[in-house]
Amino acid sequence: MSDNTDPVIVVQSGPVRTLTLNRPECRNALNDLLVDALDSALSAAENDPHTRCIVVAGNGKSFCAGADLQFFLGLHAEHGTPIAFLRRVSALVTRLETSPLPVVAAVHGHAVAGGLELALGCDVVVAAESALIGDGHVKNNLLPAGGSSVRLARKVGDSLARWLSLTGSLVPASRLAEAGWIHEVVPDDRLGEAALAVAGELVSAAGPAQSSFKSLLVDLTTLDSRRGLEKELEDFDAHWKSNDVPADLTAFLERKALSNRNIRPNTGEM
Repeated sequence: MSDNTDPVIVVQSGPVRTLTLNRPECRNALNDLLVDALDSALSAAENDPHTRCIVVAGNGKSFCAGADLQFFLGLHAEHGTPIAFLRRVSALVTRLETSPLPVVAAVHGHAVAGGLELALGCDVVVAAESALIGDGHVKNNLLPAGGSSVRLARKVGDSLARWLSLTGSLVPASRLAEAGWIHEVVPDDRLGEAALAVAGELVSAAGPAQSSFKSLLVDLTTLDSRRGLEKELEDFDAHWKSNDVPADLTAFLERKALSNRNIRPNTGEM
């Protein structure tokens, strides 16, 4: 249904539609094109009467490494803050959460920051054994803005959520399966097959009752979270404006570029 140059690759397998994030050169980091493409692909799936379940996956080495930090810095240079873009990211995650169709996340490689938040918006998560997952925001002097402060504790429990949030640590998928969030952890080469199998089980129960039940679950779990999501965005913006976040992001990207080129920075030390 789409080619491999599109920001999101769409593949239909019977009643299951797979939406694959397709910026593999940057581990599917989120920018405006990718967010808009995923939002449009979600709408198209919901409006297709033959589609009964959605799978969200990532192309290349990772599911999603979070927001594109270079894109962030461009937004800062143009607008002084990336908050307008992040409102779209937050709205996209909420769309996944509230979609009338069940949504399965197929996670491999890294799911960090915004990548974690995308997965948190899905109904069921299947992960590869080697996947590493975490919040990660604090390691780049950032606050979340895609919903992890609201959803993470609900999904994995308060203690683990605080650890992931306040350390920025990444943990193996098996740890999050033990916490009850990840439905299944499978060998890396079986991830696609396993995600389609889980989607098939959901399709087998598709119908008005399933859609209504999901709507009920969403209503019950989001009654108190709407203000939390708005507060998260407000706090992100305040933190961005009152701390030199762009300087820290620039330094991080410079270190990453040096590491990728295997060049040791000259510190002046012997």
